[in-house]
Amino acid sequence: MNKSIAIAFIVAGIILLIFGLNSADSAASSVSEAVTGAPTDRSIWLIILGVAGLVVGGVSLFLKRKT
Repeated sequence: MNKSIAIAFIVAGIILLIFGLNSADSAASSVSEAVTGAPTDRSIWLIILGVAGLVVGGVSLFLKRKT
């Protein structure tokens, strides 16, 4: 994977993670958490995708392919 694509994955992962954490702290998520005991599905998916983007970008950035 190209270095610029790996950096793009890392940046996208950070952005998704920030949006997910902000969404988890929102009023709608607080109400949902009070009723169901869990934050909203949207915030959970944003956090999961953010972590996945960070992992994919980090692994591809630091692993070198042998050609």
